Amino acid sequence: MSHSGAMNESRRTLSPRARWAVPAVAAVAVGLAFVAPPLFASADDAGLPTVSPEELAAQVASAEPSPLSGTVVYTARLGLPELPFGDVGGANPVALLGGSSTIRVWSDGEERSRVALLGATSEYSVVQDGPEAWTYSSTDDAVVHYSLDPADVARFDELKAQAEAGELAVQGDLPTPEEAGRQAVEMAKLTSTVTLDSQTEVAGRAAYQLVVTPRSDTTLVGRIVVAVDAETSTPLRVQVWSTSDTETPALEIGFTDVSFATPADSVLAFSAPAGASTREVVVPLPDMPAEAATATPDKELPEGVTVTGAGWDTIVQASGLDVAAVVAGDPSAAASLPGVDKTFGSQGAADLYSEFMPEEGSGSPMGDLDTSALYETLTTEVPEGRLLSSALLSVLVTDDGRVLVGAVPGATLQALAAR
Repeated sequence: MSHSGAMNESRRTLSPRARWAVPAVAAVAVGLAFVAPPLFASADDAGLPTVSPEELAAQVASAEPSPLSGTVVYTARLGLPELPFGDVGGANPVALLGGSSTIRVWSDGEERSRVALLGATSEYSVVQDGPEAWTYSSTDDAVVHYSLDPADVARFDELKAQAEAGELAVQGDLPTPEEAGRQAVEMAKLTSTVTLDSQTEVAGRAAYQLVVTPRSDTTLVGRIVVAVDAETSTPLRVQVWSTSDTETPALEIGFTDVSFATPADSVLAFSAPAGASTREVVVPLPDMPAEAATATPDKELPEGVTVTGAGWDTIVQASGLDVAAVVAGDPSAAASLPGVDKTFGSQGAADLYSEFMPEEGSGSPMGDLDTSALYETLTTEVPEGRLLSSALLSVLVTDDGRVLVGAVPGATLQALAAR
């Protein structure tokens, strides 16, 4: 399968800052490298210019997306049980729960990208070209093509033109990069100690090494160290240490080689392997109500969700859940999760939901993966229900339909559940 003629004539992009996408679990890990904590530190090593926390935060916030290609190694040492499933050592997102995985990335810094999660004998790839995307699993020899329908393409182009012309009104004040940097630093200092370690080199690049250490005595997170490229302000590596091991990071993701040259067109173009099956999925472009453009950071929690504690000790609790049914892939159970809009807002969104959720009785939405067995393997039985304990996160599922999640020891969740 090749790009459509329309896309050859005129590529479209959701945003000049559109980035490559990755499988769900990898997305969380990669996202850690781009959130606020990496920005907090001042540089005072002789080899790199001295900057304030606010200045460094502003540099990262205002940096133009860079074309790049490279190899990323992701390693998880979360202390989870060994997974007794066939190809989890291959190019399967579940493999990211433990051990090391290799990810190859390419991006033109604008609208085209490719990511490949590599296994010993398999590959899972995601290719993006503006609003179109393709996934390919070599294990299943299957392609999924995501696109907009013609009406949404026209509306998308109109919104893009309005945005480029500055015609989309936004209510409320948007901070400048400098102001955003100042706010980020102030927020970090509320719960953490922010320092600068010695400058380092990652993938042959000089980088600032920023350290965020929680001031909490009860969180599982010991510290976060992020290396930020001194020239491009691109995060090159993130390491998260657990309080249970001060020698080796529990989670680490970083480039082993990287180039900021624009990748060749042949790398970014998608072409399905001969004989691969192809499934088409039309993704609805959501409506943009007027209130969506209003700057309203404070929102009410979904019904059934409560938050206890603050900062690194925050515990989120959801009630009224049939976790066993959700794990087994029951669509009705998934639709009842807190925060899920049961009306979906549009028929298009409901149709898209149907694409991913199985028919009644047809099993897990994750294909051949036995999610119920995975759940049983990762959790242990406790008086309150079942507990997942890892080096950085605990999850307690109670017998009365509650789920408690926090970067705290499991005993803390059990004590809260017993109240």
